[in-house]
Amino acid sequence: MELLANDYLEIAGRKFKSRLIVGTGKYASFQEMKEAHELSGAEIVTLAVRRVNLSDKSTESMLDYIDTKKYTLLPNTAGCYTADEAVRTARLARSAGLSNLVKLEVIGDQKTLFPDNEELLEATKVLVKEGFIVLPYTNDDPIMAKKLQEAGAAAVMPLGAPIGSGLGIRNPYNLRIILENAKVPIIVDAGVGTASDAAIAMELGVDGVLMNTGIAGAKKPLLMAEAMKQAVIAGRLAFLAGRIPKKLYATASSPLEGMIE
Repeated sequence: MELLANDYLEIAGRKFKSRLIVGTGKYASFQEMKEAHELSGAEIVTLAVRRVNLSDKSTESMLDYIDTKKYTLLPNTAGCYTADEAVRTARLARSAGLSNLVKLEVIGDQKTLFPDNEELLEATKVLVKEGFIVLPYTNDDPIMAKKLQEAGAAAVMPLGAPIGSGLGIRNPYNLRIILENAKVPIIVDAGVGTASDAAIAMELGVDGVLMNTGIAGAKKPLLMAEAMKQAVIAGRLAFLAGRIPKKLYATASSPLEGMIE
């Protein structure tokens, strides 16, 4: 879009036109996933390292349906419950040639899938020292967001709501505080259920939105992929434009001053 011609999401010196990051899980088929990725306009695709067959090249893999010349891979450490697990998984992804980028997840509770922030911070420190570009998934906690930045995270990814819940942005006020203190991109990760959720997140001023279930779990994933693309663009434009202040009472669209009686 011409209005956003020079507007990029920049992560560790890499520039991306799209501010939408998409996942690979829960699709009915790899072909549907591929088509959804194309319709979303995304340039970054995240995939769970533990769900990808990295050893047997003779079997079909989701990697066969992701054009790495077109998309930047963002391996994630989904399913890890300790810092050590997450670090080993990130190392496996890099040694397999996937990427030195990593969406770092260290889960603290199996039911809610909320992050274990202590383990997350420890894993971030280790991986940054090892040269990884780390994008940690965390709670919408301004203090932890600040600590992760100080630990060298290339971006911070606070949740909008629990993973896969589709509840939307539950705490916009915490996100605003995180944004006020941000020195790296802030990308909302988890909880987006429909296009309006993505637009709301972008209108707050976040740098991007990551989603998987919101698209893959829709009744018509391909339509939702297109809807999410447009929502992220609309939300970004609205943020850059600046909304009008909220008021309790009406203000006439056509002022009375200067009217002919």
